Amino acid sequence: MSLQTLPRGTQATAVTAIIRDDAEALRIARTLAEDFKQQSVTRDRERRLPHLELEAFSRSGLWGISVPKAFGGAGVSSVTLADVIRIISAADASLGQIPQNHFYALEVLRVNGSPAQQARLYAEVLAGQRFGNALAELGTKTAHDRTTRLSRDGSGWRINGRKFYATGALYAQRIPTSVVDDNGVQQLAFVPANAAGLSVIDDWSGFGQRTTGSGSVVFDNVYVEADDVVPFQTAFERPTTVGPLAQILHAAIDTGIARAAFEDALHFVRTRTRPWIDSGIEKAVDDPLTLHSFGKLGIRLHAAEALLERSGEYLDRAQAETTPENLAQASIAVAEARAISTEISLEAGSTLFELAGSQATLAEHGLDRHWRNARVHTLHDPVRWKYHAIGNYYLNDVNPPRRGTI
Repeated sequence: MSLQTLPRGTQATAVTAIIRDDAEALRIARTLAEDFKQQSVTRDRERRLPHLELEAFSRSGLWGISVPKAFGGAGVSSVTLADVIRIISAADASLGQIPQNHFYALEVLRVNGSPAQQARLYAEVLAGQRFGNALAELGTKTAHDRTTRLSRDGSGWRINGRKFYATGALYAQRIPTSVVDDNGVQQLAFVPANAAGLSVIDDWSGFGQRTTGSGSVVFDNVYVEADDVVPFQTAFERPTTVGPLAQILHAAIDTGIARAAFEDALHFVRTRTRPWIDSGIEKAVDDPLTLHSFGKLGIRLHAAEALLERSGEYLDRAQAETTPENLAQASIAVAEARAISTEISLEAGSTLFELAGSQATLAEHGLDRHWRNARVHTLHDPVRWKYHAIGNYYLNDVNPPRRGTI
């Protein structure tokens, strides 16, 4: 059986590598990115789901790099984790986004899981298991409301509800799912993907981030063991780094998209003897307007990359010592990185359109994918509220709210 026909919820038999430190994680990410980049245009154009690439990605050991050293993982820094996602996203933005909620779930597990839950679920990840997500819902009053129910059934629980924007669920062995228990408290259930009554529907039709598999998940009286349910709501009722950890990965995705658009724009302008002819030979460019455009883009891209690294340093400090002050500083630093990465990813993609003209939309070039990917991904949560929180913090000494969107 080929990897592309493996049933959902199964795992290939190949051995998964164990990465030992930050340097090894970055080296492997760069190597994989070179491979992932080769067919990224084709995958986007044909919406070819990246089953083979994800097998290579998870077998490489990169999906286990945030597992703490005490449980056998590399326990890499937040700086490194964000850089790995940035590197992969520059090669293929969908592949960069797919593990975002995997690492988010692992952070919830780190701050709220019992030692037994941590040992068991971390071991699954180190063995090559991928966690997806089923968090968001359509039709609720606010983006934070949840209607999917967790009801007691003997020693375990039953789940009923429907989710959307379930990035990664299509490719996962477990699907961490936000549910509301009988007391109205949110929990996170780590549901096996092959559980009876669970359906993953590939109905994601976004014009960007086309292969993330961010469609629907339906739970029809799905049974889950009590040991697979981890407290979730309490991660936002006290100082924890769950929110900024989620957001730094989103910033890394957008920064990677911006880098890819910038590099493609450089190549396009340098190699065209006429706008429609690729000479394959780089040449000097002396048009003042083009030089101005690249100068502006280069500055803002480097600023985004620097703010991403800086925010990772603040987040590392908050994870080591999670005080309200450290958490607020980390959340604001990440919000700053998220705000500028939103803007530069859209700006770089738009500038590539302007420079390439109608050729940007030709299927064989795939240059339009960067703007499409940025336009879709940056809608994840409104950047305008990040500016509000940042201004309130600096002007009024008001700490940002504790939630997954900042």
